[in-house]
Amino acid sequence: YTMSRVLIVGAGLTGSLCACLLRREMASRVHIVVWDKARGAGGRMSTSRITNDGTCTADLGAQYITATTYYAQKHQSFYEELLACCILKPLTAPVEGMSIKEEGIRNFVTPQGVSSIVKHYLRESGAEVFFNHHVTQILLKGGKWEVCRKAGGAEQFDAVVLTMPVPQILQLQGDIDSLIDRSQRQKLEAVSYSSRYALGLFYKADKQIDVPWAAKYITNNPCIRFISIDNKKRNLELPGCGPSMVVHTSVPFGMQHLEKTVEEVEPLILKELQEVLPGLPEPLTTKCQKWRYSQVTQPVTGSPGQMTLISRPLLVCGGDGFTHSNLDGCIESALKVLEVLKCSL
Repeated sequence: YTMSRVLIVGAGLTGSLCACLLRREMASRVHIVVWDKARGAGGRMSTSRITNDGTCTADLGAQYITATTYYAQKHQSFYEELLACCILKPLTAPVEGMSIKEEGIRNFVTPQGVSSIVKHYLRESGAEVFFNHHVTQILLKGGKWEVCRKAGGAEQFDAVVLTMPVPQILQLQGDIDSLIDRSQRQKLEAVSYSSRYALGLFYKADKQIDVPWAAKYITNNPCIRFISIDNKKRNLELPGCGPSMVVHTSVPFGMQHLEKTVEEVEPLILKELQEVLPGLPEPLTTKCQKWRYSQVTQPVTGSPGQMTLISRPLLVCGGDGFTHSNLDGCIESALKVLEVLKCSL
């Protein structure tokens, strides 16, 4: 039999996990390709490098990994692998205002930045990974999917997995529009996400940020919801690296300013930051990021983990929009997508 060419759209956590699992389960039968519109891997698990040599970093997206007792057991093999590879380490630094929802919860940090989880799975997958590949339309051509991208040629695949945020799936042009049935479209249109801004601040090596915590939830500010001293949270002492700080805005602030540019929003956040933490040193540089799709507030009804839009040739969607927004939600989705791929190919 011939090798099936499988395209995974999105190099975030679900996409990278799908690629890795597919390789481990069906290595001899699939040729795996990953496309992502960004310049690098991670999606919402992105780590910003501020120095050219990549030593000074900050996580602008996901902040730490939380495992409930249920998922620590259910996904034990995943946690064991990431811990054994030193990609995850227990969170030991103090986080103020963290709500403890149940007993036995374990929190983890990523010493090399949260994108190291995604990069691990991409490495393991052996997939051909292409960045700056923004999928615009999907056409049915002779029993295969022809996938077109912005400013580039079209390529054909035997199966396509879409892992980008659900609203971006609905924006795709081509035959996908006429092929999705109405009830599926309605389910996808009902998915909603919260929005927020993140601001990374990077300081000179001789600067100190004198606070007794590594991260803190802020409850009484209309703009700022969370502050992390990123290097302290990850328990890092890097020579020549100054401290880095990450500020997450509240969702109401994010929604209110959603259509503004990051250049307009950054000064508003900096002004509030001076109120919350007076006397901060001047940062060497800053980076502001808009998360239009931050966390899923309303997943696909029933949280099925995946949705098969077309079964032959296979077009399947996955991601946290089909489960919930955290590591375990993405693992659940990737496992569901894998089942569909195994049955189909």
